Amino acid sequence: MQSIVYLLARLIDIYTIVIIVRAIISWVQPNPYNPIIQLLYRVTEPVLYPIRRMLFRYKSMRDTGIDFSPFIAIILLYVLKSVLFRVL
Repeated sequence: MQSIVYLLARLIDIYTIVIIVRAIISWVQPNPYNPIIQLLYRVTEPVLYPIRRMLFRYKSMRDTGIDFSPFIAIILLYVLKSVLFRVL
């Protein structure tokens, strides 16, 4: 059971790093046809898009021009990891 929890925790850590890399890469204008960029978008978009959609319902969030969805996704992953350790 501990090995499963450890594996899930490492997967959450890796996914967090992937989200951070995507956020950093978004500061520059990456080539959208680059296979690495496409992979980053395909892997992270299923998590970031619903958060972004929920945030942009609020007019004040749309007007900032800053995408807070990676930050919120990382917080949610941290909470998920904490809950995972407490439950299992």
